[in-house]
Amino acid sequence: MIYLDYQATTPLAPEAREAMLRWLADDGDAFANPSSTHKPGRAAAAAVEFARDRVAALLPPGGRVFFTSGATEALNWALLRGAEAMPGGVAGLSIEHAAALQCLERLNAAVLPVDGAGLALPPDAALIPENGIVAVMLVNNEVGTIQPVADFAAAAHAKNSLLLCDAVQGYGRIVLPEGPDLIAISAHKIHGPKGIGALWVRDGVDLPPLLLGGAQEQGMRSGTVSPALCAGFGAAAALAAERADADAAHVERLWSIAMEMLPGWTLNGAAEPRYRGNLNIRREGVNALRLMSDAREVAFSLGSACGSGSGKVSHVLRAMGVSEADARASIRLGWGRYTREQDLRDGLAMIRDAARLQGGN
Repeated sequence: MIYLDYQATTPLAPEAREAMLRWLADDGDAFANPSSTHKPGRAAAAAVEFARDRVAALLPPGGRVFFTSGATEALNWALLRGAEAMPGGVAGLSIEHAAALQCLERLNAAVLPVDGAGLALPPDAALIPENGIVAVMLVNNEVGTIQPVADFAAAAHAKNSLLLCDAVQGYGRIVLPEGPDLIAISAHKIHGPKGIGALWVRDGVDLPPLLLGGAQEQGMRSGTVSPALCAGFGAAAALAAERADADAAHVERLWSIAMEMLPGWTLNGAAEPRYRGNLNIRREGVNALRLMSDAREVAFSLGSACGSGSGKVSHVLRAMGVSEADARASIRLGWGRYTREQDLRDGLAMIRDAARLQGGN
């Protein structure tokens, strides 16, 4: 199987796996509760804090990292609990991930539109709440476009509002912008383990706790913390920092190969600014769902993994003005650090051949 679905999840880095194994052993030092005050507990707590520092190193200075079960939890926390502290209203991009979008809908948020290239329109002061929260993702998970987060942060701050940034698809891949007050991230998008993410909270931001109980995570999210998951996340973050230039160059090279091999396909979303590990394309006459079956030796997607089984047309493409027919002819390809050039070539050839058999123009 050729894996081209890096937006859904990424392979676990060997370094992250190795970091986790130390805390999955059956001896007392390894399985201790990091909230315990005895020696094994203190060792586990130290591992959690070491991992926190490694994760924070890829985030802006002047904030705190709180571990969560993933970015979905982090986004729900920031929006649903944050709206209690900032009651002036909420606004968010029409192309946000479902984890944020459904919270925005529940909060009756103002919708911030995008253009046909999948880029946010310039901030409209009439849509920015006073003393509220504005949600603007960094890299769109379906089409890869990079949003002007700093511009919206400035617009939000001008009205005493907070800026929440879903940085899941950008963290560890591109430099994060200055300006956000809240940032949601996930380990498994950067070759870390599933089941752990984080919410970064700028110093001075008063966010209500997510869970009450044992006062773990600096009193903000009660519940026993997993040293193994934290260690894996920290190792993946450190590796992303170490390999930043090499990973970016590799992703750019794979993008060039894909663009050369798929003439006649239409790019969904702007080519710039865009994260080059995300290629969302369409071809007239192609049924994308059938294409997945015909090219079954290649793992790719129709869009967000969270909504791919619903049968619904991508809300991102529809928000961009893409017709329903064109949206159903669209596929998303994703690659990264462990994608080999030849595998990409072979996978693209299978997709291309399957599309031709369908009579794609």
